[in-house]
Amino acid sequence: MRQKRAKAYRKLMSLYALSFGFRQPYQVLVDSHMCKEAVAHKIELVKQLGVVLQGTVKPMITQCCIHELYLQGKEQQPAVDLAKTFERRKCNHREAIPGDDCISSVVGETNKHRYVIASHSQELRQKLRAIPGVPIVHMNRSVMILEPPSDATLRVKALSEEKALHASEPEVAKLPAPAPQEPPKKKKKGPKGPNPLSVKKKKPKSEGAASPKKKTEEESKAQTGDKRKRDSDNAEAISSAPRPEGTGHKRKRRRKHGSGSASGGGQPPTQSTDE
Repeated sequence: MRQKRAKAYRKLMSLYALSFGFRQPYQVLVDSHMCKEAVAHKIELVKQLGVVLQGTVKPMITQCCIHELYLQGKEQQPAVDLAKTFERRKCNHREAIPGDDCISSVVGETNKHRYVIASHSQELRQKLRAIPGVPIVHMNRSVMILEPPSDATLRVKALSEEKALHASEPEVAKLPAPAPQEPPKKKKKGPKGPNPLSVKKKKPKSEGAASPKKKTEEESKAQTGDKRKRDSDNAEAISSAPRPEGTGHKRKRRRKHGSGSASGGGQPPTQSTDE
C-alpha cells in the first residue's frame, strides 16, 4: 500500500475511534461475497484487512452467511473452508436468511457493537451508508479499499464536537453562581511624590560616632601636629650635623708674653692679632 493511502486510512480510523469509540482489535464482519472474492483473487483476507484498517483485526462471520455458501455447491468449498477459520457471530436466526439481511440485523440502527463490515455486495453497502459510524471495506478487482465516511457519519461527528464545546442545561445548573463583582474604585487625583528610585537613602547615625565636622577638625589637627614634629626633627638634625673645615668665622687668639723681656725694657706686652 502506498504511504499516502495508508496515512488517509489511519486518519479515517482515528475518526471512528474518537467519535464512535472503535478500538483494536477491530471486529470485522465478513459476508459470503467477500469470501468468494478473496478466494478468486488469491488474497490473504486477514492480512489485507489488517493493512487496510492499520491495526489488528478479529474476523467474524454469521451462521447465515456460511449457510449461503453451502447452498452454492461444492464449487465454493475453498470459500467455505476460509469462512470456517473465522469466529462465529451469533445472529439468533432459527432459520437461515440471506446474508445481507443477516448482517443488517446484526449491525442494527446504531452499530452499538462497533463492527467493521467487509462486503462485496452493492445493496448491503448502500443500506449501511445510512447508519452512522459503520466503516465499510470492499474489493475493487484485487485491491481492498476502505470507503470514506458517509454523510450520516460526518453529521453525527459534527454534532458530537458541537456538544463537547457547549455545556448542556443540567451541567450549567450544577455550576456555582458567579460571585457579585464590586465596581472598581476611582483613584484620587493629587500631587505625586518623588520617584522612590531617584531619592537618596539616608545614612543611619550610630551612637557615639563623631560628627563629620568634628572628624575633619581632628584630622586637620593631627596633620598639623605631625608637620610641626617633622620640622623640629629636621632642625635638630641639621644643627647636630658636623661642619666641614674652613667654613664659618675665625676666633681671635691671644698670645701671652712674659713679664720680663730679654732687652729689660719695662714696656707692657703688646697684643697681636692674626688675620
